[in-house]
Amino acid sequence: MKPLEGISVVDFTQVYMGPSCTQLLGDYGADVIKIERPGVGDLSRNSIPDRDGLDNPIFMSINRNKRSVSIDTRREEGKEVIYRLVKDADVVVSNFRSGVMERLGFGYERLREMNPRIIWASGTGFGPEGPYSHKGGQDVIAQAYSGVMWRRESPDLPLSVYPTTLADYTTGMHLMQGILLALRTRDLTGEGQKVEVTMYDSMLHMQMQEACMQLNRGYEINWASMPLSGVFTTSDGAVCMVGAFKENPLRDVSEALELEEDLSQREEFSTQEAQFARRPQLQAIFRERFATNTTDHWIKRLEAQDILCAPVRTMEQALADEQTAVNQMILEMDHPVAGVIRALAAPIRLSSSPSEVRHAPPRLGEHNAEVLAEHGYSAEQIEALVAAGVLR
Repeated sequence: MKPLEGISVVDFTQVYMGPSCTQLLGDYGADVIKIERPGVGDLSRNSIPDRDGLDNPIFMSINRNKRSVSIDTRREEGKEVIYRLVKDADVVVSNFRSGVMERLGFGYERLREMNPRIIWASGTGFGPEGPYSHKGGQDVIAQAYSGVMWRRESPDLPLSVYPTTLADYTTGMHLMQGILLALRTRDLTGEGQKVEVTMYDSMLHMQMQEACMQLNRGYEINWASMPLSGVFTTSDGAVCMVGAFKENPLRDVSEALELEEDLSQREEFSTQEAQFARRPQLQAIFRERFATNTTDHWIKRLEAQDILCAPVRTMEQALADEQTAVNQMILEMDHPVAGVIRALAAPIRLSSSPSEVRHAPPRLGEHNAEVLAEHGYSAEQIEALVAAGVLR
């Protein structure tokens, strides 16, 4: 039995934050019914030009184990379909801008009247109140507002966007955690509740160490600017080194880099405070030395001194890595349009109830008739909704 077997989810989410949450719910057994706009669907179906159109890899990456219902929720007949689904559901999930679900007629109070056990989960940019509540939530915007974008290795480096969707993924995982907590509470009380997470809060929370230092000591801690850590170009690539968690890491780094002297014995580098103050000088010595040999050479030297290190990999190299295969992080799915799709597996391993792929990412509206029939609609009623353009 899967952990979430028997849990029904009505999923209004799109793009990345919400779908990353609901895909994991589906991976562990939940029946996820994905509500999409007729003819268009989830915005991620159109986010990049691709030969497979609406069934492109971006959409495929975060929408397995879901069934798609393509329905016009602006029409009263469409709303009635949603209400019937909600009456039998355990969870409703959305990641629209604050107030959109209410305007659609699917706000928490309305749905709770129909189903007191419903868990109404919402992920937004900033929440329903406050000066930014009217703003749309978007990953890069959350990076900027939360202070993440400002923090970089050195103040002389240009500000930039983090190259993967950090805020979307973090918030999606918090949204899933909130749903699981609410399901557990319902087991105890018999009642559902509202679950709300925001990208803004998630990005702040991810910086909890840095925030506590700022709030209590008045200065910024920056893990990227540690004096004995960094990324260094080698003769054939790059090495990431973290000189920490040792009694005298600079001594061991000096040994690993085959320097003529132990830099920790120099007065200007003899304390951690001095190393912080003279980080540019230290880093210049490291850069010059790393450039003289290969990545493999320096990895072996650093590991011999028990210095944390790694080669800097491309995405292609990481996916081809033996560790990725050993951890079974790549799975295959058969799709009627795109053929065999390879994607990343769920990262949570349960020994007796592992994740599994039950449904490939759905085609737009693929399960219209199937889902409605399960909720009491006759074939004639479904045909009438199709003829009226409510289902497409």
